[in-house]
Amino acid sequence: MKAAHHEAIDPKANDLVREAIAYSIRVHGEVGVQVAAYLNGRLVIDTWDGIADPATGRRVDGDTLFNVFSVTKAVTAVAVHIQAERGLVDYDAPVSRYWPEFGAKGKNGTVRHALTHRLGVPFMPEGVTPETMCDWNWMVRELTGMDPQYAKKSAYHAITLGWILGEIVRRTDPQHRDFGTFVQEEICAPLAIGDLWIGIPDAVEPRVATLIDYPSLPPYRQPGSPGYRSQPTNIGTCAAVYGRPDVRRACIAAAGGIFNARSTARFFAMLANGGELDGVRLLSEARVRSLGQPRPNPDEVDPVLMFPLQVGMGGLRINDRPEPRMSTASVGTNPRVIYHPGAGGSIAWADPDARLAVAICHNRMFDTYVSADKDPFVPIGNAVRKALGIPT
Repeated sequence: MKAAHHEAIDPKANDLVREAIAYSIRVHGEVGVQVAAYLNGRLVIDTWDGIADPATGRRVDGDTLFNVFSVTKAVTAVAVHIQAERGLVDYDAPVSRYWPEFGAKGKNGTVRHALTHRLGVPFMPEGVTPETMCDWNWMVRELTGMDPQYAKKSAYHAITLGWILGEIVRRTDPQHRDFGTFVQEEICAPLAIGDLWIGIPDAVEPRVATLIDYPSLPPYRQPGSPGYRSQPTNIGTCAAVYGRPDVRRACIAAAGGIFNARSTARFFAMLANGGELDGVRLLSEARVRSLGQPRPNPDEVDPVLMFPLQVGMGGLRINDRPEPRMSTASVGTNPRVIYHPGAGGSIAWADPDARLAVAICHNRMFDTYVSADKDPFVPIGNAVRKALGIPT
């Protein structure tokens, strides 16, 4: 299968993008980077450079796996859309229709509210630890007992979103599979995707890159803030937590993804091609188009992130209003692009007009609250588009 996916690799395009990766390492301080791109459903760029593990000198290759954090949310949202496609989920139904216990404490938001971060459960439970975060049943039980906060208003569900959407999927799955299994069997297997892991198997552990932390906490996660309550330091997106063997193996469906670029790009290629790839259709074209529609009150300031969250009706980010103070400019200027960034910079996007999908994975977390000229991935995104003749 790998050979078939590589039939369309463009050596000149690959070289141009690899030069941009080298620039990001040399000038911006990146350590290890992978980039992959699909155009018209074919893998046309698959390249990398740098170090996966500074302690041993292990270099990045095409099979290296990286923590991608919130890029995971795109996969988790699509799992909900698959259930809607099958008539098993109604976006306008309350979450409690599928998960009755969730309705405790007056939580009456809908599946659509959940997808668009307006459900009112953005904070992690009191007393959460890395160990309890790895326990799906503990997290689900604790979330059912939480009081709603900012209900039906924007409040970024940084980590809690995964258990909420994942439990909706699990409860509506006739086989009641755990969420990680559902992703493997209903997304990865049909699309021949080898490395989208939300909970890795032991066998791939040696391929995971060493995570290199932020120089400091992002502004929205300072102690005492709503952002801190959404990601307390003891379970935050850092090497001490997400480098743990138990966390790597847990199903943390909003932030625990461990992917490589070629698999991430292949997933987004399905979206760039209107829900179908290589004759396998997961979503209708109309449903994929709906992912780019803004949610209500798009300019509302999110109290968790401290700026307006530009998320579409389907749970992916939309590019019609670039986010202030957060560098996602690598996706280009087309307002119809749908994408998802992850903590520390990993990002992937689908451009439906160009039928282009791109993924950038790396191991050095950088401060994404920077201008585009300081984003190490903007030159890479520009290089991809230039190499493929697509307007920036």
